[in-house]
Amino acid sequence: MMITNQLSIRSYSTQPVSHAHGYHQLVLPLRGVINIKVGDFNGKVAPGECVVVKAGETHLFTADQQARFVVADMQTLPDNLQHTQQIVFAINGALRRYLMFIEEQLENQINASLEQSMFTLFSLLLVEQPLLAKVDHRIAAAMAFIEQHIATSLHIKQLAEAACLSETQFKKLFKQQVNQSVMKYVTQIRMEKAQALLTHTDYPLHIIGEKVGYQTPSAFSRKFSQHFGFSPNKFKQ
Repeated sequence: MMITNQLSIRSYSTQPVSHAHGYHQLVLPLRGVINIKVGDFNGKVAPGECVVVKAGETHLFTADQQARFVVADMQTLPDNLQHTQQIVFAINGALRRYLMFIEEQLENQINASLEQSMFTLFSLLLVEQPLLAKVDHRIAAAMAFIEQHIATSLHIKQLAEAACLSETQFKKLFKQQVNQSVMKYVTQIRMEKAQALLTHTDYPLHIIGEKVGYQTPSAFSRKFSQHFGFSPNKFKQ
């Protein structure tokens, strides 16, 4: 029998049970860490990450009873997940925040129509995932800090402190894990957010600049132009 696409909130026993099923399953921790063995992966998956169990794969989970996870049972996977060998990947901020909504909705109301719409949106968000490799927890902490403080001035020293590393260690490990320098990554996140604000809001340019960490319109315009090849004014037209 083919399973219906569905989302659920679950916890896993501390007693491991090896099993397989005829549908795909994604597990995305909300709180707590899951220990999983699937394919070539045998390790921990934490909030901000997703593990992919493809149909027919034998796998084994354990976790603390307090841990909670969004589980997606899926008939088919999006192409980006179907054709990758990556088992665990980091999820972006939009999907992380959507998981909070999924938890709130599923724990408070039964609404089959809304649940199907939630699954559809979940699937669309999966398609947008860049499938970032699972990163060291210290680098993940710095990346979360960047996202939470994108409107402020960000410096290597404070990011290294968030990662509990020396500045030299942090810069080296970040480059190894993310394949770009820390400040290039910060600029990328700022420009993506600026582009979204320009597209979806009517904030004036100086407010958008402030929301992505630039205290003067000229500084924002200069960096935006360097990144995209045209000014924010031209983009907004």
